[in-house]
Amino acid sequence: MRTTMAMANKRPGGRIALLLALLLIALGAQAQTRAWLDRDRIAVGETATLNIETNQATVPSPDYAPLLAEFSMSGNTSSRQFESINGQSSVRVLFAVALRPKRDGLLRIPALRVGAQSTQPLTLTVTPAAPGPAAGRAGGVAFIEAESDAQDPYVQQAVGYTVRLYYAMPLIAGQLDQPAPDGASLQRVGQDLQYSRDVGGRPYTVVERRFLLVPEHSGTLTIPGATFEGRGAGGFFDEMFGDGQRDLRANGAPRFLRVRAAPVDAPQPWLPLRALSLRYLVTPQSARAGDAATVTVEATADGASGAQMPELQLQVGDGAQMFAEPAQTDETFENGRPQVKVTRRFSIVPAREGALRVPGPRLAWWDVRAGIARTASLPDLNLQVARGTNGFGAAPAASAVPGRNASAPGAQEDDDWIRVPGVQGPVRPWALGTVIFAALWLVTLAWGLHRRDDASVAKAPGDLPAGPLPAGSPTLRELRQVLDTGDLADVADALCAMARPPVADLDALCARLDDPAQVAAVGQLQRARWADGDGSTARASLRQAFKSGPRWRHGDIEAKEPLAPLYPRS
Repeated sequence: MRTTMAMANKRPGGRIALLLALLLIALGAQAQTRAWLDRDRIAVGETATLNIETNQATVPSPDYAPLLAEFSMSGNTSSRQFESINGQSSVRVLFAVALRPKRDGLLRIPALRVGAQSTQPLTLTVTPAAPGPAAGRAGGVAFIEAESDAQDPYVQQAVGYTVRLYYAMPLIAGQLDQPAPDGASLQRVGQDLQYSRDVGGRPYTVVERRFLLVPEHSGTLTIPGATFEGRGAGGFFDEMFGDGQRDLRANGAPRFLRVRAAPVDAPQPWLPLRALSLRYLVTPQSARAGDAATVTVEATADGASGAQMPELQLQVGDGAQMFAEPAQTDETFENGRPQVKVTRRFSIVPAREGALRVPGPRLAWWDVRAGIARTASLPDLNLQVARGTNGFGAAPAASAVPGRNASAPGAQEDDDWIRVPGVQGPVRPWALGTVIFAALWLVTLAWGLHRRDDASVAKAPGDLPAGPLPAGSPTLRELRQVLDTGDLADVADALCAMARPPVADLDALCARLDDPAQVAAVGQLQRARWADGDGSTARASLRQAFKSGPRWRHGDIEAKEPLAPLYPRS
């Protein structure tokens, strides 16, 4: 490398060649070329548009030669678009060509060479040509057909409704309208598709428009026919005796659907579908007390929109907390009807070690094809939760119960217990002695505090001794309990109450703390409270930072006055 650079510096021509080589390498690394089809399923006689996009600055037309064995091509077009973002200029070139398959089956579109790049292979499903509603209308210059994916749907069932406009001459302008029926909602879905189709031996251009139809009540539903008005480029006589244009009009026939009422024994909420499946995308392999374990669930429904799907839920018992993120919805339109995929992520935070059972999600739905109720479900998750950091969530030790299991090895006899007046149940002698010793210690502590002089009592809060609180302090136990069971507001209140004297907010608390880790943990709590952080992570950080209690600063902490005094201080 050193030799090459030295030679380039000696020869200006070599330096320029090196710079050009580096520039070409950088441009090649950033070049992107992709290909896609406007439809991945067509019938024999129809066309599908192959689109190829690249950001190579100078590129010839793609090499379409590998397609000639399976397809006939027409309508080869290209367009170039320049854009500048933040001072960086780029170019995008789009090539499009209409492919008409020569046979039915699963046809492969191989990788095509585009300049220095290649596209990815694609597949196209071609079905045999079948006489449909359009066959009876062949011969006209323009006509309309419509079809629905169900003739006798249930109430609130999502029905795919498709309208197709056929025209046999170049179209200059036009308007296609589909009136909404009474007693149902009609919503347009996606963008119009345009392709070619042979009907009765005559080539037509087809504009396909798709709708989502949802019946609102049972009975006969009348869908008005679609209408079209436009102008097309006329033939020889139109050009000779007119302006070369010809008016086009087409009216579709109305359609009638028989809408069925929801069965009496149908599950609630009412969810009529063709198919429904659930699956786990992510499941935890292990769990730890106080740490979040992630579970991701996906639901795929055939014949529904995202608004019709019920909310995905996971239930946990008293041994854990569950936090759900907003669901992600992906809606498509396939085979003439709507499809939806719902994905949701859950965070489960175990509170203690041991076995944790998370019931699998269940969704009840109605099979519109079989006419029966079904339930989609996933198996339960059985997790073995390990002890958390610094022993958090440790299982309580087993203790002997008086009068029970006396025959077990190591069990204490009833004679080892004594009764104390005013105390329910027997107690052990050593426990009674511990209580008496603690009471005497508290009396001694109170006497010692009473003897402190007034100057010591009036000492400023900042003069209090720094260092962690005692491990047995009630406020420390309260903080640990609030971190386990309370919400984030309760945690903030508990931390503020632990200051000596208590403070009003978390900002004042941070000013009193002497440990950077504790200040950082309080900052995570503030962000989590305002939806800018992770509550589970904040709780774990607080448990770690305050495991031995807060650490206070030495010396007085004087509050800063927002304004200067009016008069100088002496």
